[in-house]
Amino acid sequence: MHCGRDMADAGTHDPFALLARYERLALAHAQGAAENPALSGGWRGIGFRAGERLFASGIDEIGELLVVPELTPVPGTQPWLLGIANVRGNLVPVVDLARFLFGQRTQQGERTRLLMVRQGNGSVALMVDEVYGQRMVDEEQHQAAVPEHDPRLARFVDSCVGEPQLAIFSMQRLVRAPDFRQAAT
Repeated sequence: MHCGRDMADAGTHDPFALLARYERLALAHAQGAAENPALSGGWRGIGFRAGERLFASGIDEIGELLVVPELTPVPGTQPWLLGIANVRGNLVPVVDLARFLFGQRTQQGERTRLLMVRQGNGSVALMVDEVYGQRMVDEEQHQAAVPEHDPRLARFVDSCVGEPQLAIFSMQRLVRAPDFRQAAT
């Protein structure tokens, strides 16, 4: 669509009025997409890697992505609890997800990130090898999904989709798991 035509359609040459019109159109589109998952592309998640496995968790399950800050170790805890971090004045436990799931320690590098996840009245940060950004699962991929065969993951993974295989990981089941909640040794 030609820009000049849009301004004529808006009935004004006022840039503010044009921006307000664009905002109304975008909000109307977003509302329609939220009401119809087919319009928004189906299920949306955040893709990440822990160990050798690729995962995606619902975009609504991850509050924030962070570069790994300085950690303070906590004595008397499981090896997968790396310590606590000060995140904007809040002390947050940091868990090495690959070590919790597979017993394999994450080697920190420039792509290593923390996924902030709600847990009870606070948050927990999960260290992952890298984050791949937003991932979409459409209806066709959802119907072709296969079950998770790794018994270490089956309690947290709903299904595996796509190629390469992406495990749909439930953060809510993870943070409710008794062994995850019991970080003390």
